[in-house]
Formats: sequence, C-alpha cells, structure tokens
Amino acid sequence: MQNQEGIKKWDILKNIFVEKLIFWGKWLATLNHPNPDYDWRKIIINWWVVPESIVDLKVLKKKKSFLETQIINIVKKSPFEIENPDNKYWLCGGCKWVNIKYNKQLEIKENQVKEALRNLEKYEPNIQNLFLPIEPSPTINWYRNKVEFSYGKYISKKEWIEQHFNVWFHKQGEFSKIQDVEWTILIDEQQNQLFREIKAFSKTLWLPVYDQFTQKGFFRHILIRKAYFTKEIMILLSFNPTYFDNKPHLNKEEKLNKIKNFLISLTEKYPIKSIYFSHNVNKADTAIWDLELIYGNKTITEELHWLKFNISPTSFFQTNSTGAQKLYELVLDFAKKDKLKNYTVLDLYGWTWTIGMIFAKAWSKKVISVEMVESASKDWKENAKLNNLKNIEFENKKVEDFLDKYLNSNNWADLLIIDPPRAWMHPNALPNILKFNTNQIIYVSCNPATLSRDLEYILQNSNYKIEKIKAMDMFPHTHHIETIVSLIKEK
Repeated sequence: MQNQEGIKKWDILKNIFVEKLIFWGKWLATLNHPNPDYDWRKIIINWWVVPESIVDLKVLKKKKSFLETQIINIVKKSPFEIENPDNKYWLCGGCKWVNIKYNKQLEIKENQVKEALRNLEKYEPNIQNLFLPIEPSPTINWYRNKVEFSYGKYISKKEWIEQHFNVWFHKQGEFSKIQDVEWTILIDEQQNQLFREIKAFSKTLWLPVYDQFTQKGFFRHILIRKAYFTKEIMILLSFNPTYFDNKPHLNKEEKLNKIKNFLISLTEKYPIKSIYFSHNVNKADTAIWDLELIYGNKTITEELHWLKFNISPTSFFQTNSTGAQKLYELVLDFAKKDKLKNYTVLDLYGWTWTIGMIFAKAWSKKVISVEMVESASKDWKENAKLNNLKNIEFENKKVEDFLDKYLNSNNWADLLIIDPPRAWMHPNALPNILKFNTNQIIYVSCNPATLSRDLEYILQNSNYKIEKIKAMDMFPHTHHIETIVSLIKEK
C-alpha cells in the first residue's frame, strides 16, 4: 500500500506492473493509489525492464501528470524473459534486451509504432489496417559491422570496486565507469577474439588507460569494423600521444613500434585489410582524431545490392549490413521497381548515401542525394565512381536550403525519399516537400515520435494518403526501430 497522503521524491512504489515500452527505451506503468489525486497516474520507468514484470520503483521526479522513476527491485520476472541469461552481456547499451525473447521484441516494437501513429486516425481512420507485418532483422546476433570499445577505470567505493585497467563498454547510466568483459553478442566470435588479443597485449605494455576527468593516460579506444559480406576487417587503436611528454625515461618511438608490430602480426591470423593509429588529443570521448594508416588499405570494402562500398574509419554506413540490405529492398519494393527507369528521385537526408546509390543502380533516370555533412560526400562520390554510377548527384546542403533553391529553379522530381536523423526533420523542409506534389513520398524513419509529427503535417496540409506502413527491426536487442511509410496522392 502506498503512502495515502501523497507521493514525494525518493518514495518507493511497491509491486508495480510494467505495461509497455513507450519512447526512447522508457517503459510505462500505471499507479493504483488510494489517494484519488494520485490514482491512475502514469509512471515512466527510466531503465530497461521486460514488459509484464512486477517491480519496485524509486520516484526520481514528480510531475503533474506522471512520475519519473527508477527500478530498484524486480519482484516477479516477466513470462517473456529468457531464463538465466548471462547477465554481464546485457550490460552494454547495444544489447539491453538480449534477455527478452526475440519474437516478443518484435511485438513490442511493432506495437510502439502503431501506438505512435494512432493519433493519425483522424486523417486515416483505417490506419491500423495499413500496417504490414514487422520485418525481423535477417541477423539477430553478431550483426554489427562496427563496434567501439573504450579503455578506462571502474572505481566505486559503494560497490567496493577498484579496477584501473578495463576495456569494454561504459556502464549504463554511469559514463565515467568502464566495465571489463571479454565478449559481446553484438559481433561475431572472430571479432571478439581479435578484441581479446588486442586487450591482452595492451596490458603487457604497462601503459595506463586514459582518464576522462584528468585527460591523462595513454590507451583510449579499440575500433573494429568488419564487412559482413566481404569479411574484410579494419582495426583502429586510439591513444593519447601527449602521455609521453615530460617522461624522458619512456621511449615513445619504441613503444609505438612495438604496438604497430603487434597489430600488423594479427594480419597473419585475421582477414585484416586496414590498420590505423588515432593520435587522439580530443577531450571528447571519441575514437577518431588524427589518423595514421600503419598497414594496408585506407578502406575496407562492403557489398550491398551488387554495389561495392569503400568504407574508411570516418565513413557513415549502416552498422547492420544484412539489415540494411533488407531495408533497402523494402524501400525499392515500396517505390514500385517496375517504374523506376523513368523516375527522377530526390534522396533527402542521404547521410549514408546508400539509398540514393541503390536507386541509381536500379536505373532511375536521375538521383539527387542531399546531405549537409561534407566529409561524407567525398567518400560517396568515390563510391559512385567505383560502381560506374553516372546518374547520381551529391549535394552538400541543408535539405531546407536545397529544396528552396531547387524549386525556384523549376526543377522536378517523381519520387521523394525522406530519411531524416533521429532527432527531427527541419520544419522549413516540410512545406517545400509538399510543393513538389510528387506521386509518391517514401518516408524512412528511425523515430516513431517524429514520424508521427511529420506525417500529421503532411496529411493535414496536402492531398496525400498513407498507402502502407511497415516496421523493420534493424537493431535486435535494443529499443530502436525503423519504419517505412509510403504516401501517395489521392486521386
């Protein structure tokens, strides 16, 4: 029984039934409280949990219409929870749901998209019937083609832990702490073994890990990229080169040569095509800084849809290769492949440029791919040449600026593909998108909330109707979900 006088910050709520995922990996419950002022108040849970669990919660914030809470105890496990998972592996942010049965993960994600778009029923009363079944990821485990491990410490007086040389991922919710684990379900066993060898070797050098607070120490990150279809591997070791300053007793050149020789020796056992040093003096926690190629090629090559993609350390590329291939197949199907030969296609927010290149390969008449990140453009212009694609143009502009100029020049497009970043699509872009009055818009979204907002604007201000909707799981064991929506002009 809860406190009948009201609820205060830090109060404990007992035996709360977890209902569902709502947004950004947060969960929803409803409070059954004897005080009518608090009864049926919504509870937001800020940590992972399996739906239909019963939990005890600590109140972190008290709002007018909801309580923000944190789990302190699981009273009863959910029937959807996998029994006896190896707990340390779900500690990483990329696999927090690994102890939820995969078919339940898909159900949760599909329902999240349906719930997010429910407000569109006033424009599309039949919207729930427009959903196609969710598409699972072709690869459920070991699907990431890029992973970044951090060196660091884990010191906690409360937990009686003092570890000074850890390599793995940041502890969830405590960025200053690096956990020390030898394996992750995110990458295959070959990559895991490579990680373990680099980690073990680095401990033999007696050089300290980098401390984010003091900006002192040497080792910072291990980055591994492995192309799923070609199997080519790139490794990058990030370190602080200033560590050796004012340390005359240490021979910097000797230490770096020893590291270099070790990394190059790994090419005898693994299909490593590229090795980089990252001389990293950046105060931010990022692996890429002043790059030095110490072995092999500048890039590795991945293949999707009969296209080759050269990937550098800084390239934007979907981290799930098999999932990306399936996603782009679905987008092509939504676009009615048989009509593409006559289409001029605008690929807006083409941050990986991949969709635009695949449409160019499908013999669209012309593809214009628009993205504001200039560094990405150079890579993908080279990839277009590599694939002999002469019907694609790359524009380094903000989408809202490009559209205004493109329309004022009386240019046209037959198909618009919108794939905005997770946070948002600029409000100035939407009015111009509608001015094209194209026969079809395909919206690819990684955020159901902003998708719902943008679709509401489109439906409210145009004669477009939703043709079909399909969710796809690109990132198993996480809360992330992709959604493809086809909008067509009402006749």
